[in-house]
Amino acid sequence: MTTGTPTAPLIEMREIRKAYPGVLALDDVSLDFYPGEVHALLGENGAGKSTMIKILTGALRRDAGAVLLAGKPTDFASTAAAQAMGISPVYQEVNLIPAMSVLKNLTLEKAPTRWGMVSWRGARAMAEAKLARLGLTLDIDKPVGSYSLAIQQLVAIARALDDTTRMLVLDEPTASLDASEVAALFDILRDLRARGIAIVFITHFLNQVYEISDRITVLRNGQRVGTGLVGEISRQDLITMMIGRELSEVEAVARVRDTAGGAPVMTAGGVGRKRTLAPFDLTLRAGEAVGLAGLLGSGRTELAKLLFGAIRRDSGTLTLGGTDIRATSPRHSLAHGVAFCPEDRKTEGLVGELTIRENIVLSMQAKQGWLRRVRYRDQLRIADDMIRALGIATPDGEKQVSQLSGGNQQKVVLARALASSPKVLILDEPTRGIDVGAHADILTLIRKLCDRGLALLVASSELDEIVATSDRVAVLRDRAMIGELVGAGITRDTIIGMIAGDDGG
Repeated sequence: MTTGTPTAPLIEMREIRKAYPGVLALDDVSLDFYPGEVHALLGENGAGKSTMIKILTGALRRDAGAVLLAGKPTDFASTAAAQAMGISPVYQEVNLIPAMSVLKNLTLEKAPTRWGMVSWRGARAMAEAKLARLGLTLDIDKPVGSYSLAIQQLVAIARALDDTTRMLVLDEPTASLDASEVAALFDILRDLRARGIAIVFITHFLNQVYEISDRITVLRNGQRVGTGLVGEISRQDLITMMIGRELSEVEAVARVRDTAGGAPVMTAGGVGRKRTLAPFDLTLRAGEAVGLAGLLGSGRTELAKLLFGAIRRDSGTLTLGGTDIRATSPRHSLAHGVAFCPEDRKTEGLVGELTIRENIVLSMQAKQGWLRRVRYRDQLRIADDMIRALGIATPDGEKQVSQLSGGNQQKVVLARALASSPKVLILDEPTRGIDVGAHADILTLIRKLCDRGLALLVASSELDEIVATSDRVAVLRDRAMIGELVGAGITRDTIIGMIAGDDGG
């Protein structure tokens, strides 16, 4: 870590504003990035991180505000313009061509030419120099796809760096790396920092923030919540900044009973997947809502998808009602009475071109097989029953689902899951992006479903929602389940404390 603050920032972003139809993505945000520092940029979904970085790297034009480079106003009209000024981005999805050699990936579009032809001798020298900057020795004639994800990440960084690089922007660079690979990457980042390169580090792993960062900025809802040196912000304060302490506009739904005696419905023993989620144990009981709490990137969605079979586990066992189940695919899970409502309803939960009725019966149809069609009159009856039961605002089920509001679309996703008569219902962010009225309806529905004896797993980034609806809470941090809370122990402060960890200062 640097021992002192540089006197002048390399990049100053002043009162940056960016709006989309109906959404203010950045609201007069100001940030400074210094040479020789690792600056962590943190925030939950929708905080504004991606928009800020796209403006910084020339991928997006700002609506208002100013950008200064070394004290002089500048305007990055494109990513090429930003790179020409020494601003080099490396995105989470490694932008390499797997079948192409390391040599060609490193010199693509930048290879030196001679008489209008690529000089492969010059290209080889360029590629080896790029790798040497990171202390890497590779067979540059091998396809880059033949190397591990960690090496591919380093090749992407090597490609971004040259003698003119002044800032390196890293978007989730450790998302697919194991602990030893992260350590190797951090050694390289420390070396780059020592050479005076400014590094922007976007991540969801708090341990890594405190290990490598010098300065931290938190964005929330398009605004800068705070900036400080890493030694000045405790983990608990950092999590509070990221999540916020605003109480929900919806009154908490009281937990009114102890469900510890409910019969186990689903039991996971040592279930996990390498590079995705550490093995965990979890039991879901009849009539009980179990909340999944943790910051974005902690593993909430991955745990939900592992239980549903949308992500294949490579360790552990799953039992449903005491019987081992494979759950190697969503269809297997549906057949065993497990239903899932995904976080992204538009791309994973609904087929926008189909009607409400057609969307509602999809899971039921998949459960009984496509050769045994659900009769049309049964479809009408099921859709009408679900529309009434969930209060979906529509004259009938023949309206195209894409024409509904966000809250009513979310109710259709729930209706589709319930139409398959599940024993276990897994909800991932069930109230994201919906209005207050629909929010209250869905929280109330969760408790009613528990009263009917369903076992529910509810993953949410909203702590008030977790506290309101959960009989038990599993807390995750850095892709691992770190503990559970029950009964009166379920509060915002206890959840935040567990996420922060005992080593937080």
